[in-house]
Amino acid sequence: MREFNVTEPIGSLHLKNIRDNYEKSVSGSTAKALAVEPLTHPLVEIIAYCLNPNHFHIILKQIRDGGISEFMKRLSGGYTWHFNKKYERSGALFQGRFKSIHIDTNEYLLHLSAYVNKNNFIHGYNNENWKYSSYLDYIGKRNGKLCNKEIILGQFGSSRDLASGAFEAKSHEEYQDFMDRSGEYFKDKKEELKGYLLE
Repeated sequence: MREFNVTEPIGSLHLKNIRDNYEKSVSGSTAKALAVEPLTHPLVEIIAYCLNPNHFHIILKQIRDGGISEFMKRLSGGYTWHFNKKYERSGALFQGRFKSIHIDTNEYLLHLSAYVNKNNFIHGYNNENWKYSSYLDYIGKRNGKLCNKEIILGQFGSSRDLASGAFEAKSHEEYQDFMDRSGEYFKDKKEELKGYLLE
């Protein structure tokens, strides 16, 4: 997701992965490969995500004209090409075009963020430390740099510490409580809410 979030073409994700693995093996350290450089010209801001075994959800904020469409085209096409090369297969990887909805209220944004962050739980993948979602970042157990969490966490708990840019524990705790309550509700009402969440 990070690699495809730039206005400039990135080339082949498959070849980049090979180069990165080569650099790790030559240097004997993963430090260089794990270094995170700031994006210079991103297409979107990633607010929240959850990658499940058979589908994924992402909340995006468009910051360039056509940014969401371009990002999703690069993400699905580029990842498909990489996956096919890696596993020596061909053909489509994703079924159909991506579905998108416009988030038009703050209340909808907050509930949708809980739905996305807890999506593995809602669908029965009950691993509390699911590393393929932004959940751990939102509860303060991981300091991931992929998501802009301020738009959500800034609405919970006390104000953030401006000196360090880190959110105080109270906002993590309050948001975790909100997510956990919402996740239980969404899991119980999954079938009834399916149309509402995607329309």
